Amino acid sequence: MTTTARPSAAAAPATAAHTAGAPALRHDWSRGEIQGLLEMPLIELLWRAQGVHRAANPGYRVQLASLLSVKTGGCEEDCAYCPQSMHNSSDVSGRPELEVEPVLARARAAQAAGAHRFCMGWAWRDIRDGAPFEAMLAMVRGVRELGLEACVTAGMLSDAQAERLAAAGLTAYNHNLDTSPEHYGQIITTRTYQERLETLARVRQAGITLCCGGIIGLGESVNDRAGLLQVLAGLDPHPESVPINALVAVEGTALEQQPPIDPLELVRMVATARILMPFSRVRLSAGREQLSREAQILCLQAGADSIFYGDTLLTTGNPDVASDRALLAAAGVSVEMAA
Repeated sequence: MTTTARPSAAAAPATAAHTAGAPALRHDWSRGEIQGLLEMPLIELLWRAQGVHRAANPGYRVQLASLLSVKTGGCEEDCAYCPQSMHNSSDVSGRPELEVEPVLARARAAQAAGAHRFCMGWAWRDIRDGAPFEAMLAMVRGVRELGLEACVTAGMLSDAQAERLAAAGLTAYNHNLDTSPEHYGQIITTRTYQERLETLARVRQAGITLCCGGIIGLGESVNDRAGLLQVLAGLDPHPESVPINALVAVEGTALEQQPPIDPLELVRMVATARILMPFSRVRLSAGREQLSREAQILCLQAGADSIFYGDTLLTTGNPDVASDRALLAAAGVSVEMAA
């Protein structure tokens, strides 16, 4: 495994990524066009995605991102997939909220293990002002001082909170759309799709890059998957970071009986996301622990250029660091270094 440094994604937004021979940016994809990509013969889809990826992002440089749950469980939202929702019997509340220095210690450890981005999650409906928010800002400043990119996911936020996070140096704010507008009400009822879009607009207005994607395996149709990707690709500019997750069906959640997805469906989502959003970082996220090494390499081949690195993603499992190092070495990809 080799390492290569390049400018932060925050320094090179998709709208400025045009180079000679690079694919054109579009924001007007129809759902039919996108479903056609998702249902294309797999070899043809991979061939097309590879062409886009090579033109837009020369070389194989994968960003390693580490994710830490700062405030775990007890969330007021009723997301059907989430073990941190107080509406689900799987609610994992009871863990103390982490203080600033232990979080920064974890960031230093992640950096030493090769991480380039450090992501922090709070199981909140919206950000709490006062001491919790001041601690969040201190964590963001501390992570950035280490030379790492800093990402936060903490639900909805106000304009003023977004501006203060930007001033603290926050690289990205994660706020996923999860699924299509039509399927959304079957997964979440405590927050509307429009509220999610408004949160994204506040983040963008503050000058923070977007980390926004979704989940497959929620009982959605292929048309729903196309609908999710249509909304993401319709954002102008595209989200700088697009996590593609596969459901981890946790006991005690409303979706605990959902069967695991066919790994090739995840490959198709990654490839289609790459075609639609050529310069975005497509993140292979939750559900990766259930994938074979070969399926993960196919996702990299399809255009994924980031993985979450570390043994846990908030509250669900993830391949360990040694396994990921072996995977990346076997694939022959270069790893992006922190500044």
